[in-house]
Amino acid sequence: MKKIILASLTLLLSAGVFAQTPNGQKLSLSSSKATFFSSTPVENIDATTTKMTAKLDLSRNVFAFVIQNTTFEFKNKLMQEHFNEKYMESEKYPSSSFVGKINEAVDLSKDGEYNLTATGKLKIHGVEMDRTIPVKATVKGGKISFVSEFKVKVADHKIEIPTLVMAKIAEEVSVKIEGTF
Repeated sequence: MKKIILASLTLLLSAGVFAQTPNGQKLSLSSSKATFFSSTPVENIDATTTKMTAKLDLSRNVFAFVIQNTTFEFKNKLMQEHFNEKYMESEKYPSSSFVGKINEAVDLSKDGEYNLTATGKLKIHGVEMDRTIPVKATVKGGKISFVSEFKVKVADHKIEIPTLVMAKIAEEVSVKIEGTF
């Protein structure tokens, strides 16, 4: 698992997303949480991980996160197994990620609340899509906390849902990520 996380971060770093900046304005997470929720009349599916990796490069306004799919925990272990083996195919597609630019010109060194958007590439199940996601940032005492909530259409990322269980899995999943730099 550590090798997969290290490989993902190495890929981001080698791609130049977080090249060394002269004034060192790159931030890493000190805490994180990512959840997803799928609601249908038959049953709700939700999972959580606290093992998200994210970076914020203030000098270039770049925001990125990587989540190893196998780190999501479900209340129902059978759901967790099906999620990794049948739907996300976590062995083949081990991570989900986003890399994008913050659209607004803000000074995140000053305390306050900021409603931002980041435009970039969301990659889930090996399928990369252009997305703009909302990000609410709160700066207090030199720490930057963020929350982002957005929806993901399962079909957009070629996640196949067998007809037999179609009523149990929503076509659109709510995703929430949060953390503190």
